[in-house]
Parts: sequence; structure tokens; C-alpha cells
Amino acid sequence: MTENRDFSCLPYGQAKDWRIAFVDVETTGLIPGHHEMVDIGVVICDLSGEEIACFFQRIMPRYPGRASDEALSCNGFTVERWREKGAVPGEKAVEEVIEFYNSIVPEVHILMSAYNATFDHAFLDHLFRQVGEKARQLHNYVLDLPAVAWGAGYHNLHLSQIVERLGVEDEPRVSNGAKAWEHTGLTGAKLNKRIYQKLKAQEGIGGE
Repeated sequence: MTENRDFSCLPYGQAKDWRIAFVDVETTGLIPGHHEMVDIGVVICDLSGEEIACFFQRIMPRYPGRASDEALSCNGFTVERWREKGAVPGEKAVEEVIEFYNSIVPEVHILMSAYNATFDHAFLDHLFRQVGEKARQLHNYVLDLPAVAWGAGYHNLHLSQIVERLGVEDEPRVSNGAKAWEHTGLTGAKLNKRIYQKLKAQEGIGGE
């Protein structure tokens, strides 16, 4: 996929050479390699936070019986519902993710950003390795939003506290009246984008 992407580049070039991929995944639990992704959302933005393109796909896990009750209550996964909503096998999902990234100008360098990026990247990496691919081919570097928030002076890094203190619109959750399956990787990725935009406006991150 990424034959044209230069991984020797260091992250101090011009802003026009970079994009941010806000990524969020829903899973069957908290343990990568045992639990699996059930969807992925990606929002590609320039460094100002202006949206360029987005991607969403539900994924049918290989071992749905491993799903935890906590995860199911959060994202509403069931095999039947996912079939109805067009979920694809992991192999197809990886193919579609790669195709989406290839649709973004291949010469640019892409930062992955997420709220607790180690969690999302670990699941993404496991999915890609399952089908003989490497998730690292997608992104040059990782920008973890809690680290940005900490640097901006927000030391209670619980997501709900950051959402409240920044005054950004939260994503759909059972706790705020949504159906569980309305809480998706794409709604999470868009929330990540809003958090980044607000932090950037306050601290001037993402400049030339």
C-alpha cells in the first residue's frame, strides 16, 4: 500500500505535508488478541482539524462468543445485528481501510490520533497481523490526545471530564439516551476531532 510514503521523514516539515487520522475502534472487550474489533471509524483532517474524508466499517469478529457484557452494553454488538448492518470479515475490513488510506494523497505523512491511542492501535495492529498486513503502514507517528490535554493543563484525563471542561459535544452513549449501536468508531473519531480542534484553538498546536 505505502510504497510511496516516506517513513524516514521527521515530524517537523510544513503543515501542508501532513494529515491527522483520528481513529476510534469498538471491540468485544479490552484484551487485544483475545477480544476483537467490531468496527472502525477514521476521520482524516489537515493539521487545522478541517475534515477531508471519513471512513466507517463494521467488522464481524472471528470469536464473537468472547465478547464481554461490558463491551456489548457499550456498542450493542450482536452477530445478528452486525449481519443486518453489513459487517464484513476482518480480511475485507483491512482491505477497505488500506483502500481508504490510498485514496488520500499518498505523498503526505499521516499522524494517527486517538483518545488512549495505545488501545486503538493495539487492536488495529492485531487485526492487520491476522491477515498478514502491518498497521504501521498507515501512519508515520501517533499523537495521543490525553498527552496533548495534559500539556494544555488538563490533568484529569478521564474522557468525560475532558469533554465537559472543553465544552465539546459528546458522542452518542447509552448514558445520554442513545441506542448502544449508535455509539461507533466513527462517532468516537469525530469526537476525537472536536477535542483536537478545541485544544488546538487554546494552545496553538498544529502550526507550520
